[in-house]
Amino acid sequence: MTSNAPSPQGPGSPDLPPAPNFGGVPDGFAQNGTPHGFPVNGASGMPPVPPAPKRKKKGLIAAGCGCIVLFLLVVGGCSAIAFSSGDDPTSAETSAAEPIEDEEADAPAEDAAADEVVDEEPAVEDEPAEEVPAEGEPAEEAPAAEEEPSEEEVPAGDDVPAEHTSALNRAQSYSVLLHMSKQGLFDQLTSEYADQFSDEAAQYAVDNVDADWNANALASAESYSETLHMSKAGIYDQLTSEYGEQFLAEEAQYAIDTIEADWNDNALQSARSYRDSMDMSPEAIRDQLTSEYGEQFTQEQADYAVEHLDE
Repeated sequence: MTSNAPSPQGPGSPDLPPAPNFGGVPDGFAQNGTPHGFPVNGASGMPPVPPAPKRKKKGLIAAGCGCIVLFLLVVGGCSAIAFSSGDDPTSAETSAAEPIEDEEADAPAEDAAADEVVDEEPAVEDEPAEEVPAEGEPAEEAPAAEEEPSEEEVPAGDDVPAEHTSALNRAQSYSVLLHMSKQGLFDQLTSEYADQFSDEAAQYAVDNVDADWNANALASAESYSETLHMSKAGIYDQLTSEYGEQFLAEEAQYAIDTIEADWNDNALQSARSYRDSMDMSPEAIRDQLTSEYGEQFTQEQADYAVEHLDE
């Protein structure tokens, strides 16, 4: 009996997936579909077996391959549509990253400009900061203000030795009474025939005595003019001589330029002294008054003295 039902692998059943190579005869069966070892149709003792329907091999294989290709095309097309219609994450990330890179590229430039501004500001503010000493450090002028006085400077208050004080008092008396020079005071204070102070005490005294050396030179010049009737040049030599008053040259010059003296009268008084004490002639008196080893009057002053000698 022949069945009218369609074959499971036939082309009329598209919903079932095709099986590959189903057109061959299974192993263990004869070409007529009868298993090996069984009697064929008409064998005794066995009911007749209907012949197996012939299958369309090529149609089934072609249909199966076509379905596979169609399935792959449909799946590939859907994937292509899905990827093409959807947003591309790579392109989105690339497009989104581009402005970020631009911002990052611009940001260092702005930071560099800001750094330059910040770097320039401390450079201006550091100039006054260099002049201010750091906290705890002494100012530059502080050591000069706190320097201890040297031996030649005036010791303060109770640090002055008694010998220094005594030498200063003696120097003040010599300056007021005898109008001595600075060097004359030192020699007087240290002389073994006079005060015999130490050199340190004498130096302290002459450095701190209240004296006007120009005034002392002038007072000494006036004394030589009034008592010894000396000439202008003679007084200058006496004031600057190392065996005399030992004033400085400028102090002696101040004295003879400032002194008020009558040099003609001084020459006359000296001439009368030579005549009365030494019985000298007028010509000898004239020579003594003008000699560089004598009184050093001018020739006019000596002539005036000799002319008025008998008055």
